[in-house]
Amino acid sequence: MPDRILEIRDLTAGYGQSEVLHGVSMEVGAGEIVTMVGANGAGKSTSLRSVFGLTDIREGTVRFRGQDITGLRSHHLVAFGLALVPQERSIFPSLTVYENLEMGGFTLRGEDVRVHIEKVFTRFPRLKERFRQKAGTLSGGERQMLAIGRGLMTDPELLMLDEPSLGLAPKIVEAVFEQIQLIHESGTTIFLVEQNARRALSIADRAYVLELGKIRYHGGGQELLGDPQVQRAYLGGECEETDS
Repeated sequence: MPDRILEIRDLTAGYGQSEVLHGVSMEVGAGEIVTMVGANGAGKSTSLRSVFGLTDIREGTVRFRGQDITGLRSHHLVAFGLALVPQERSIFPSLTVYENLEMGGFTLRGEDVRVHIEKVFTRFPRLKERFRQKAGTLSGGERQMLAIGRGLMTDPELLMLDEPSLGLAPKIVEAVFEQIQLIHESGTTIFLVEQNARRALSIADRAYVLELGKIRYHGGGQELLGDPQVQRAYLGGECEETDS
């Protein structure tokens, strides 16, 4: 395994009195794509949110590049080199595409903001075409591009993606996964939560299967993709989303 960039150890976390994760341990190596799959409510999104300081952590630790970041606030974690693209694509609908990207680059100053926006426009030409358009008028696929682009504004070392294909038509899903692979090839480590388990496992170096807040399986992406137990429990009933 490559040098560990992220280590989650014996993590118990949730929201208020609700405990979602029960002693979860995971690792992400530098330069990897690591994915988490599992049924709704298994704790996948909570795992990412816990790393990003958005849950109540009761026990366990989160380390980034060997440094304890357990419970640090999100704006501090951005400075460390982490970024989270949340499941709900929380863009600012009343702001333009350009203004949303500016918000993503809140740690940057002056010319650096424009340079990073141009990098995003190079990766997502459709956003450049719509840079004056209100984000709330974009299609689902375009909003996802904007959400990912905003996450890339700070050149994160670790990009965490929560359900990037949710609610998208199959053709757009493929475009999103192609972009994830291109971002990875450019040198960014990816930690991916995805309900489209078959597609996520197909691009993952390693993967974890969560069930009721605990790790049920872990191994190589292709290994889990071919595991009969994983196939029966998590892959057999999969279907594509159709809303564009």
